[in-house]
Amino acid sequence: MPDPVSDITPDTLLRAYAQGIFPMAEGRDDPAIHWVDPRRRGILPLDGFHLSRSLARRMRRGGFTLTTDQAFASVVAACADRPETWISHRIQALYQALHARGHAHSIEVWQNGHLVGGVYGVVLGAAFFGESMFSRVTDASKIALAHAVQVLRAGGFQLFDTQFLTPHLASLGGLEIPRARYQHLLAQALARPARFPAPDHSSGAGSSATASGSTQDNTQTS
Repeated sequence: MPDPVSDITPDTLLRAYAQGIFPMAEGRDDPAIHWVDPRRRGILPLDGFHLSRSLARRMRRGGFTLTTDQAFASVVAACADRPETWISHRIQALYQALHARGHAHSIEVWQNGHLVGGVYGVVLGAAFFGESMFSRVTDASKIALAHAVQVLRAGGFQLFDTQFLTPHLASLGGLEIPRARYQHLLAQALARPARFPAPDHSSGAGSSATASGSTQDNTQTS
């Protein structure tokens, strides 16, 4: 891989993801990009998402609207808007370029017309590399992940890479696997086609966040 200060293009980024490597920076204004290849990798099994009773109740109450790819730049900016972030301005620009080429996507959660949560990631073959998520109201990021799982399953995706395993992800069914196992799953996913849904720009309304339908069918409820 190139060194941290060399010129990095969207194509460089895609080649890195295909090798199981992802970028990080030391801070928002860090001009360097560092490549990360964890010894143990976090994944969220698409057939093992854990929907708790409390989250299911919150989703049934409604009040949220879900969309895809209608506010990608805003989701990335919100993910980076914290005191310490690995998403530098340079990395933000690269993700925006990948989005323009159809290789990066976002799930948005809205409440009363305001963006309150979301998740974004990079797509190659049947692999979705989840990069970051944010929440401005309780459970908004969990609702975004639940919808992401639904979208990815419907599109034929096989791998939801979360990079690291946090307690938050573990509570939703996330697992940590050795690098060799991850590389095997990645190779399988890269060899298969998948489809991320096109955004519905005609209505801008998205779908209601509920625990019914295919989301509930495709998850484990505690």
